[in-house]
Amino acid sequence: MKIALFGYGKMGKEIEKIALERGHEIILKIKAKEECDFSKVDIAIDFSVPEAALNNIISCFENNIPVISGTTGWLDDFNKAVASCKKNKGSFIYASNFSIGVNLFFELNKTLAKMMRTHQNYSLDVEEIHHTKKLDSPSGTAISLAEGIIENSAKTNWELVENNAKKETTFVPITSKRILDTPGTHSISYTSEIDSIEIKHIANNRKGFALGAVIAAEWLIQRKGIYTMKDVLNIG
Repeated sequence: MKIALFGYGKMGKEIEKIALERGHEIILKIKAKEECDFSKVDIAIDFSVPEAALNNIISCFENNIPVISGTTGWLDDFNKAVASCKKNKGSFIYASNFSIGVNLFFELNKTLAKMMRTHQNYSLDVEEIHHTKKLDSPSGTAISLAEGIIENSAKTNWELVENNAKKETTFVPITSKRILDTPGTHSISYTSEIDSIEIKHIANNRKGFALGAVIAAEWLIQRKGIYTMKDVLNIG
């Protein structure tokens, strides 16, 4: 594949490394908004910034380029991207997290939420910890975990909780922490007076995210339509 990379920070460089190892070619590296020559591009992988993501994605669809997007913080405009993909008969995968392990964790989270639905004596907490340079809070992964719980429980929404503030009982509470040089960690805990149940995912490095994005690109390149990592991994 001939790949255009939108966003050439730490994640972009890790994706480049994995892509080259798997026999692909990076022919465009775009750090910010700029005009691009898509004539030789097979697929685009977007790990840019929230303010550039929608423009990048729509530009690709208008040039018949499939898109893998892992940028978070722009999802208020997600339906615009979907509409553009459909209009241009494009190909699109968005994921808040492309790590294969995290996507398995998403499904484990949903299963546990179903099991806990009738056990009202347990209080729920979602916690995410990242390095201090992460821009969005809570993380897109934490929001996806909360949405998975909402789909499979009586919870109606999620809320960001700070300093142990009082929690709305019908909401999924998310605690967001930023600690220097800390690997991405997401945990879901259910606590009662007699015991606690916890599941946790710790990302030891960026390689898992980059590998998942490249695998998704390899899967999408021959397809049309809008998909998720569940489709790529044949989960569920």
